Amino acid sequence: MQYTIRNVPAHLDRALRQRAREQGRSLNDVALEALLQALGLNADSAPRRDLSDIAGTWKEDPDTAAALKHQRRIDKDLWR
Repeated sequence: MQYTIRNVPAHLDRALRQRAREQGRSLNDVALEALLQALGLNADSAPRRDLSDIAGTWKEDPDTAAALKHQRRIDKDLWR
């Protein structure tokens, strides 16, 4: 993903460029690191979904229950 950030304050520009020079890194890398750090993220972490929005929403359905019951039936002739 690419972004264009406009109206960067001069003092922020100076600080980012200085850090990039001091660390021998690109301005892009330093800016990304600053954004990640400010948001409490790290470069390796991807957002994860915890499914809490759907947890506990299961609704019983007689047709589904019947289909599952049929699928769970053990064929004793196959297990000899």
